[in-house]
Amino acid sequence: MNSNDTHSKVIGYLLWLFGFLGAHRFYYGKPITGTIWFFTLGLFFIGWIIDLFLIPSMDRQADHRFQSGQIHYSLTWILLTFLGIFGIHRMYMGKWITGILYLLTLGLLGLGYLYDLWTLNSQISERNRILARRSY
Repeated sequence: MNSNDTHSKVIGYLLWLFGFLGAHRFYYGKPITGTIWFFTLGLFFIGWIIDLFLIPSMDRQADHRFQSGQIHYSLTWILLTFLGIFGIHRMYMGKWITGILYLLTLGLLGLGYLYDLWTLNSQISERNRILARRSY
């Protein structure tokens, strides 16, 4: 197991089931193609099927690109995917103020949820860097 194993192939494949909406691509830090998949139903399902074979490569790329640490990517992404409009993923990351704001406004009327789809991996990496510095 890679010491910087930030993302899970199992979670990637589970999200791939909804991949025609781009879920797995957002998870692996590919927001542009995730958005394209969302609006074209996985490039008319063709790209979605091809991604079945590309997930191991996307997983390796994400492991090299993002910082591991106390905040777990897979858990945070599951929280965003299923409870994102309630801000539970933000509370898990220790972002209590924006988490409560999301809770009261249903993810800033969905716009915050969309923002987090695009930026969650970077947010987690940054939070993990901060937490690692504090532990020294």
